[in-house]
Amino acid sequence: MGQFLNSIFFLFISLSSTHVFSSDVEEIPKTFIFRVDSHSKPSIFPTHYHWYTAEFTEQTHILHVYDTVFHGFSAVVTKQQAASISNHPSILAVFEDRRRQLHTTRSPQFLGLRNQRGLWSESDYGSDVIVGVFDTGIWPERRSFSDLNLGPIPRRWKGVCESGEKFSPRNCNRKLIGARFFSKGHEVGAGSAGPLNPINETVEFRSPRDADGHGTHTASTAAGRYAFQANMSGYASGIAKGVAPKARLAVYKVCWKNSGCFDSDILAAFDTAVTDGVDVISISIGGGDGIASPYYLDPIAIGSYGAVSRGVFVSSSAGNDGPSGMSVTNLAPWLTTVGAGTIDRDFPAQVIIGDGRKFSGVSLYSGEALKGKMYQLVYPGKSGVLGDSLCMENSLDPKQIRGKIVVCDRGSSPRVAKGLVVKKAGGVGMILANGISNGEGLVGDAHLLPACAVGSNEGDIIKAYISSSVNPTATIDFKGTILGIKPAPVLASFSARGPNGLNPQLLKPDLIAPGVNILAAWSDVVGPTGLDSDTRRTEFNILSGTSMAAPHVSGAAALLKSAHPDWSPAAVRSAMMTTASVLDNRNLPMLDEATGNKSTPYDFGSGHLNLGNAMDPGLIYDITNSDYVNFLCAIGYEPKVIQVITRTPENCPARKASPENLNYPSFVAMFPVASRKLASKTFIRTVTNVGAVNSVYHVSVESQIKGVTVTVRPSRLVFSETVKKRSYVVTVTADTRNMKMDPSGAVFGSLSWTDGKHVVRSPIVVTQIEPL
Repeated sequence: MGQFLNSIFFLFISLSSTHVFSSDVEEIPKTFIFRVDSHSKPSIFPTHYHWYTAEFTEQTHILHVYDTVFHGFSAVVTKQQAASISNHPSILAVFEDRRRQLHTTRSPQFLGLRNQRGLWSESDYGSDVIVGVFDTGIWPERRSFSDLNLGPIPRRWKGVCESGEKFSPRNCNRKLIGARFFSKGHEVGAGSAGPLNPINETVEFRSPRDADGHGTHTASTAAGRYAFQANMSGYASGIAKGVAPKARLAVYKVCWKNSGCFDSDILAAFDTAVTDGVDVISISIGGGDGIASPYYLDPIAIGSYGAVSRGVFVSSSAGNDGPSGMSVTNLAPWLTTVGAGTIDRDFPAQVIIGDGRKFSGVSLYSGEALKGKMYQLVYPGKSGVLGDSLCMENSLDPKQIRGKIVVCDRGSSPRVAKGLVVKKAGGVGMILANGISNGEGLVGDAHLLPACAVGSNEGDIIKAYISSSVNPTATIDFKGTILGIKPAPVLASFSARGPNGLNPQLLKPDLIAPGVNILAAWSDVVGPTGLDSDTRRTEFNILSGTSMAAPHVSGAAALLKSAHPDWSPAAVRSAMMTTASVLDNRNLPMLDEATGNKSTPYDFGSGHLNLGNAMDPGLIYDITNSDYVNFLCAIGYEPKVIQVITRTPENCPARKASPENLNYPSFVAMFPVASRKLASKTFIRTVTNVGAVNSVYHVSVESQIKGVTVTVRPSRLVFSETVKKRSYVVTVTADTRNMKMDPSGAVFGSLSWTDGKHVVRSPIVVTQIEPL
């Protein structure tokens, strides 16, 4: 275990153990993570823990000791003490613990999975693969986690089911084979009054049990069993199943209700999960502050490198800060970064206003309908007060709201909470209007009163009707569930977008997967809205977010690893990326929900997950640990900084590599804005044949980009019994003065290798950047 976490530790000092200083110097201790060079432990100490407690801090201050994906510890100390510890020659890095946020069912069918054909049948549904889910825990009694007809637990499994409040090893079975919880960082970091913040056991369980619902939802999306007659209050009825229904689940609770997830606990979960023996890690968590940290300061990047370098595939959510550009998070090249698209199922509702006009929207309201009755329509935002237009808590005057349908603007508070505010003020219904930033992107919500979400344009028309009409009225009609919606997939407006803010040479997100209105299992202590006042209970819930997309890719990785046990995490990702679809179910280019225009590789990466084709990709782009080290050298990291991530001292090659030459299944050619008329960029890639032994592939380039030419040498790759790998060179030449960029600041094309059966496709991005 000692090679995975180069000795990291977190320190916690409770106020009771510190002196009370005068107010101008008093410092509240905080959690810090210390990255230690494990090779420098003096031999006098039997373990790293003995060394840390003797030389760096007291036993009572240490939270976690890391020794698998990372070496070091976390501890609670003052900033002054942390600075003092950081001066020790064995300390490679120190970072303050940060809070992160969750990136809050027909989708397996929509991925091209069908019973007994293709990936599901060939992999025995992934029954030998273990998926670790880092989230809010699990509600183990749900049918999605039944172990009926599953074989014995894989012998290599070393994990456990931890006991805690309302959870014991009896809650585990041959499906849910492991469950742990990590709360030390949370208990120190979530307290506002002081460093110690015991878990609030009136709303949380000090155990792997899920008090939030999000973790149960993501776990069942990745690997839920078949659950017949599944629905959420009558919506989306049918069979609920995860992408890999027979894969085993191990749950690592690192996020706590209303408190987020702390880096120190996430890192401890990575350390433990890899030692336990998971094959895939699913993590729907991100920075939450819109700023991407460098990899050596990002515990998700560090922990996932430790996992990937040991053969564990890590799927992470891209974030929900779209449609803004450069909003994508989880950018490390060893992470698979997943954005969100729609599926071909919708939950339409209709707003009908007094003059007879009808406006399409979306809703999951399941209570008593309005039955066509017209009600007075009001828009509190007419007052010009922002809180009124947003229907914030205590902003509405019951005298003006009672008995009416209220238009509320989206933003600043949860969509379902606005409905509760309207209901408390006596309103009979709500129309939730998107602002310009959300455009026409809609997601369904299980509202507590009759409510319908509408796009920005419809919202503006309805508000104009209210201002111009003497007696504005409306009603809302709910249409239930409709299948076969076209076009689909459409890129979700909230899905985070490129370019990559850390290393624009690397295209992120990698791909998209279903993430809008996804039906999956739910906790039994929280209503479908997640609001405290929602007393409804439901076995399943419908959620949207890149949080929902990442576990689709985790389940897909479980099936691919089951069918191809010798494939590396990079090979699994390559198979998904090079076979991803860029067309929708009309056979036209995928659209962007935010604009209605064509989406681009900055939005969807390589395209939408297409599992049927990923099983047999033909060629794969593999990446080794030393390739990742060369990439880190190429972007300017010094060997000591690289060691923070990789755990072992690294030497950079004398001739610096180019970051563009990481063997990634996509290409980004960046040219300086002021470059001379003709400029060119060269890329080297190596593909490995995983299809028929004797194969010949020919290249085709799709590029109708004015002022750009793409050449590939050789244009033919021949594979045989003895030749499994072939390299090729791509040269992108740009007439930089005559290139016409699209609104995202780039132009796009693609390169495909085909042998007549397989098409191995990679996106090409050409962009201009201001030289630093």
